[in-house]
Amino acid sequence: MKYGEFIAAVCDRGDYLSVDEADHVTRTVLHQLGNRLGAHAPHFAAQLPKELQEPVLRQPNVPYPHGIHSFLHTLSSQLHATHQTARWDASAVLSTTADAVSGGELNQVLSQLPAAYAPLFGKADLA
Repeated sequence: MKYGEFIAAVCDRGDYLSVDEADHVTRTVLHQLGNRLGAHAPHFAAQLPKELQEPVLRQPNVPYPHGIHSFLHTLSSQLHATHQTARWDASAVLSTTADAVSGGELNQVLSQLPAAYAPLFGKADLA
């Protein structure tokens, strides 16, 4: 999937008013996901559009907790949004990501995260 297609899909799923807003949310969500993938982040990033690889690869000095509540709390803080809006944002980005990467890569990512993340990728049946 190309960058423009990815952002257009996020824009549609998230009901954003602008491409800039969708891009900002996408980069924020992917960065936080990358923080939780650790050493697997480069493999995941390689399947994303080139323009979206950097946020995934920008790793923190200290590993982030993997829990979904921590993930959503961090997103809500960074996006200046409510917890519910952060969940909506994460779902718009991560369900688009699920369409953009191979099934094998998606399974690898999901295997590294708690089951509570699966619905955000549009994989409620795995939760």
